[in-house]
Amino acid sequence: MPILPKRKVKISPPAETAAGLKSIQTVAYRIWEETHIGKGVKTLFKLNQPNGFDCPSCAWPDPDADKVSKIAEYCENGAKAVAWEGSSKSIDNSFFEQNSIENLLEKSDHWLEKQGRLTRPMVLKEKDTHYTPITWKAAFELIAAELNALDTPDQAIFYTSGRTSNEAAFLYQCFVRQFGTNNLPDCSNMCHEASGKALTDTVGIGKASVVLNDIPKADLLIVMGQNPGTNAPRMLTAMEELKNKGGKIISVNPLPETGLLQFRHPQKPWEWIGKPTSIHDLHLQVKVNGDLPLLKALLKMLLEAEKQNPGKVFDHAFISEKTTGYQALCAHIEKCKLDQLILESGVPENQIKEAANLLIEKKNIIIAWAMGITQHRNAENTIREIVNILLLKGAIGKPGAGTLPVRGHSNVQGDRTMGIWEKMPERFMQRLGKAFDFQPPKKEGVHAVGAIQAMANGKGKVFMGMGGNFALAAPDTEKVFDGLKQCSLTLHVSTKLNRSHLIHGKTALILPCLGRTEEDISSHGSQFVSTEDTAGRVRMSHGDLPPASPELKSEVAIVCDMARAVLGKNNTTDWEGMKENYELIRDKIEEVIPGFDAYNERVKKAGGFYLPNGARERDFNTADKKARLTINPLNKARNPETPFILMTVRSHDQFNTTIYGYDDRYRGISNSREVVMMNEDDMLQYGCKAGDLVRLTSVFEGEKRVLEGFQVVPYNISQGCLSVYFPEGNVLVALDNNSEESHCPASKYIEVFLEKLDNESNR
Repeated sequence: MPILPKRKVKISPPAETAAGLKSIQTVAYRIWEETHIGKGVKTLFKLNQPNGFDCPSCAWPDPDADKVSKIAEYCENGAKAVAWEGSSKSIDNSFFEQNSIENLLEKSDHWLEKQGRLTRPMVLKEKDTHYTPITWKAAFELIAAELNALDTPDQAIFYTSGRTSNEAAFLYQCFVRQFGTNNLPDCSNMCHEASGKALTDTVGIGKASVVLNDIPKADLLIVMGQNPGTNAPRMLTAMEELKNKGGKIISVNPLPETGLLQFRHPQKPWEWIGKPTSIHDLHLQVKVNGDLPLLKALLKMLLEAEKQNPGKVFDHAFISEKTTGYQALCAHIEKCKLDQLILESGVPENQIKEAANLLIEKKNIIIAWAMGITQHRNAENTIREIVNILLLKGAIGKPGAGTLPVRGHSNVQGDRTMGIWEKMPERFMQRLGKAFDFQPPKKEGVHAVGAIQAMANGKGKVFMGMGGNFALAAPDTEKVFDGLKQCSLTLHVSTKLNRSHLIHGKTALILPCLGRTEEDISSHGSQFVSTEDTAGRVRMSHGDLPPASPELKSEVAIVCDMARAVLGKNNTTDWEGMKENYELIRDKIEEVIPGFDAYNERVKKAGGFYLPNGARERDFNTADKKARLTINPLNKARNPETPFILMTVRSHDQFNTTIYGYDDRYRGISNSREVVMMNEDDMLQYGCKAGDLVRLTSVFEGEKRVLEGFQVVPYNISQGCLSVYFPEGNVLVALDNNSEESHCPASKYIEVFLEKLDNESNR
């Protein structure tokens, strides 16, 4: 039987320009496809406005208070997210009556989410083949019975996605800790955990030290392992402003991405014709994981320039007053061999010199990065090397200069601030215990990788997902599936159907919740929530659409009702009061977490407020109050027998695991996601042509993982490197293939073998 692709890929030349009229056309089509035109347009007028709601897919919801929010203050992907959530379709009882789990498992993830909004709680009882309705009361009683029957609270795992609001996340972690465990893995474990670790080590805070308004003030912006055009499009406007002011941009990526080439502002029709804004001035096409040797090569060139012109390259006043480790770092860099660094980076020497000259010349420098940097086994070392460059230049803690880890979800940063972490500091736990009159558990909980391991070995028996799609988002797909199936109960708080509802424990629950766009009305009146963006700014988010179903509950209400059912009537926390009045929640947050003074008053102001950030003020919260220059070992040697390094990427038509469609128009790939992007010289060597089917095999510590039947797409990627889409490529990511310090899955560094398949579709 020949292997055939489910959808035949269509290949066209990659786009040369991001945004513009095509972006507006795409938004219009998605609104028409998903929801009523009037409803969709009305909702977009509220998106990222001071009295509206935060885009659920954006790290930068709206401008600072000193800037006026414009109409259409959002990007294409934000509009897609709103249209997706505001779907006119809904899933009722008849849908599950007609579709068994077995039938739904055969559907694509895109198809599942296109069926519309979930409208009522559903249960899948042991050995049942179909989900059936359940009342909210019965659902909470079932959860309470399962949790309270566990041998220990640590047998329960409580996952959180970045869509959860501050209020819901704070109550969620409070409930979990009152239940008795710190098992609070979250999406940060799988994306920016390495950023938090490395930045806390070096500058004392795991957040960005710049704000969005800093980007136009920079002399030089370096964008590493990130594709703003697809994954943070709001940055493009700030980058355009930087360029118009004479600033320079360097992009570092194994793929040349359209969002870093040229840009047409969708809010400025006069830019839709004529010459677009050129984004980057220099593109450094590294090999996959060539970033650390590239940074060391740049440091070596900077050090040589400093020796030739003492005091002209490095900011010695800053280094002397605010840092430690300078002499040791210089001695380490001296020993590094430039030729070897250049070879390992994959970037030509003349281009590295050009980048070094820009670093030598410029003073105000921002370095931004995302998962192209964090999802490697040596991620923390690479990020610390980024910090080294900024510290040597004195480019931190002043306008237009600093660290910029770009978190791509609207509240992934806020969830961590609220306590969603398996190892919160003791001072947080003490304040939490005092505020709610209980003793928080001391034993460290499991992170995302640890959660999978716990379920796989039978130590994790209940899994709860507060948003997200854990089954697909997590690495090592088969092990994740096996682990979830071993649970006695799996439950998910969701707005739409996804794969995680189908990969279930003996009993499974779907708890449908309000979306970010919808009104949240309690007995105390209209409620709003708040979020924290990637730069530490907190603002309110207030939906205004009628709920998709009268049976939907807010995330806050779900947590409060569940907590009361599980913890019992004798628990003294005012779950009922906080469920009806979110101001009471914010009062408690103010009591527990520094920086939230007068929370209920400040969050209502346009632009919200910023949380304290020592690195932004050059007040480094380390043991000696100084930023740390560090020595970071080079990459471990790869297996010389492995011909390819593979990385996973997102298409322009998706957000995390949510697939909006099959059109990755910036890359010129459409109609299929079952593709592998491959250098044309490598294709020639393996006898492959466009559309041929291949088998990809990863081998890690003796275990093989296989992805079969993917179609070859010729692409401008470094030779010896391959790329497939996330989450499809997660099948190849070994659970133990993660960063050494933060356990972030190495989804951007997978050693693989490639084999051309000999079947009818290749003839």
